[in-house]
Amino acid sequence: MKIFNITWAVLFVLFAALQYNDPDPYVWVPIYLYGAFMCWKAARQQFYPKAYIAGILVYAVYALYKVFDQNGLIDWIKLHHAENIAETMKAEKPWIEESREFFGLLILIVVLLINWFYAKWKMRKA
Repeated sequence: MKIFNITWAVLFVLFAALQYNDPDPYVWVPIYLYGAFMCWKAARQQFYPKAYIAGILVYAVYALYKVFDQNGLIDWIKLHHAENIAETMKAEKPWIEESREFFGLLILIVVLLINWFYAKWKMRKA
């Protein structure tokens, strides 16, 4: 788990750094840095199950918003036939930006869920 968490901590810091040209970096930098911080703490064997749940809930609500938002995930799938969202790094189409943001949130949720399950398992084992 240490390598898993160090890897994700570094990746989330990089994701946060890449938000400098985003239209709303003030939203996304803290989102990714929270994930990085939680992974860094987990890599140091410090687990905070309530903080994982808080992050998961906030990210899940925001991800749900990204699904149903105009130009969100549903529009990307239905109206734009799930066009390639990795074709270019510059998101000139709003549905591409919204879809990428959804998948970023999904990654954060999965990583925090893994840490939450691991923390619960470790607490039962102790």
